[in-house]
Amino acid sequence: MNSQALIATGALVRDTFREAFARKIFWGFYGLSTLMILFFLFILKIDIVEGAMATITLFGQQSRGSIDVQRLVTQAYGAIATFLFTWGLFIAVFASGGLVPSLLEPGRIELLLSKPVARHHILLGRYLGNLLVISCNIAYLVLGIWIILGVKTGIWSPVFLWAIASTIFMFAVLLAIVTLAGVLFDSAALSIMITMGIMILSPILAQERVVMRLLSSEWSRQLWKGLYYTLPKVYDLGRMTLDVVTRKPIGDPMAIWTSALFGIAVLSASVWYFARRDF
Repeated sequence: MNSQALIATGALVRDTFREAFARKIFWGFYGLSTLMILFFLFILKIDIVEGAMATITLFGQQSRGSIDVQRLVTQAYGAIATFLFTWGLFIAVFASGGLVPSLLEPGRIELLLSKPVARHHILLGRYLGNLLVISCNIAYLVLGIWIILGVKTGIWSPVFLWAIASTIFMFAVLLAIVTLAGVLFDSAALSIMITMGIMILSPILAQERVVMRLLSSEWSRQLWKGLYYTLPKVYDLGRMTLDVVTRKPIGDPMAIWTSALFGIAVLSASVWYFARRDF
């Protein structure tokens, strides 16, 4: 990629940031994240006495006992990481659904195409800008909660920061779906619906052992396996994130590389179709 292409792509990334600010997407995300951080700052109260938990207070309910603080904090990190991974992805997809169709609005796309910029730079610049907007928010939220729990308990667990990498990775894969649907249908609602459908389908497809016993025909079993190994594994990666944060053994990394291949293939299809589409 030459310097002119880099400058053009950077300008498109900045344009995506400006649109996210203008549409209040950026501020909405940071507002929700700040509320979540304030929740942990003011609602959660943990008192430590000589390495053991004396009391933990949440929603005004107080528990007492000599529970190991390290185990308690590890479980709390795991629960929070799972919550952020799941609902963070849902909110991110909702916020991102309109950014690609807005790029294709009449008048705007013609103006962009009149510039000396390759079509794939236009689409990839939009994709990268969207990804950076969400990544900044995810990092802000996870780091904020990690610092609060660390200060309140005196226990700092760097593995919790894995939630940043895993959430951004899975969002990058899902954003590829949003991008392809946006390019194909010019519809924010349909982009969100398709991506949400795949996310909802993921935990169902992950129950392979149970389903294989329930399906009666071989062709249906093969179809199920084909869908499971082809589609991004949101549920599996969420489970892997939980295992990492709670310091449990990590299983087969197949969920990572198959999801990455899916994202690359879908994003490549988006670029290919966008480059050949008439406007």
